[in-house]
Amino acid sequence: MPHDPRALPEFTTWPTFPFEGDLRIKVLEEPAEEPPRQGEDAAECRTCQAPDNQYIWVSDRWRVRAMDHPTGLPMVLILEPRSHLDLGDLPNLLAAELGVMTVRLERAIRSIEGVARVHVNRWGDGSAHLHLWFLARPYGRLQLRGTFLSLWDEILPPIAEAQWRENRALVAAWLAEFGGRPLADPAPIDWKAPTRLDGASTVEGPVDGPVDDTVAEATDPSPSPSAAPEEAPSDPAVAPGRARAAASGGERPATLQPDPADPEEAWEEGV
Repeated sequence: MPHDPRALPEFTTWPTFPFEGDLRIKVLEEPAEEPPRQGEDAAECRTCQAPDNQYIWVSDRWRVRAMDHPTGLPMVLILEPRSHLDLGDLPNLLAAELGVMTVRLERAIRSIEGVARVHVNRWGDGSAHLHLWFLARPYGRLQLRGTFLSLWDEILPPIAEAQWRENRALVAAWLAEFGGRPLADPAPIDWKAPTRLDGASTVEGPVDGPVDDTVAEATDPSPSPSAAPEEAPSDPAVAPGRARAAASGGERPATLQPDPADPEEAWEEGV
């Protein structure tokens, strides 16, 4: 392929552009016949056939799914209608609800700690079933601003899986405050406790059995009747995201459904 001597477009000099070094413009191919998208036939649409347990939140008319693994951004979610429709096919009711769901999901994702902005994108060249992408930009990561955020998601190292699961559960619980069902749980907390109670060892291990009452009595004698009662400890079952949800105006339900697998197509298949 001969080198194209044309000047590179201005966006290659933007601080948000994720690449550097020698670049050249591809030769633009001649127009071709549009290929069929996945799911043009509703009977073969993978989105229509996907069960609810592949989503983090579902309602009668909408479903929200995540990637099947952590990526570089705090959260990447996809909003889909249950009905096999594209954007221009939505009846007035679903068109109006799409606006409400877009705002609601943006607020839910922005309630995650450390999220500054939420980018909403719709491409529609890979799947005929309407799907809107919601991408969370981390606070202070100014190099990730703008149109290249989806590229940075592929470049950055994935976030910790426990945090990713916590973020999914927080969004699902937030949406469930307005209806529907949350289908995502946070990662289980790996609680640790000292192996000995006499202070001689600092080695910690998982709590896998009841506390020995004899040891407890020997090391923690009952207080005198005149002593003031101690304040009850805070509930260890409360996940960290609940405090964030409460501070942002939402509250996670006490019990969520079991965490399902939610496989997701690659970016190039979901554009």
